[in-house]
Amino acid sequence: MSSEEKIKQRIQEVSKEGKITCTAAHEVAKELDVPIGKVGQLINQLNLKIIACELGCF
Repeated sequence: MSSEEKIKQRIQEVSKEGKITCTAAHEVAKELDVPIGKVGQLINQLNLKIIACELGCF
C-alpha cells in the first residue's frame, strides 16, 4: 500500500457521513507525519466536506 493510500485510508476511518472536521484532518497529518496540505488534497480527492473549520472557512 502506498503512503498516499495509507493517508486516504486513515482519512476515511476518521470521517463520518462524508464529512471530516478540521481538527481530525490536522490529527491525521500529525499522526502520519505528513503536511496538512497533502491531507487537504486527499480530502478533496475523496470528495469529503470539511466541517468545524478552525478558521471558519468551511
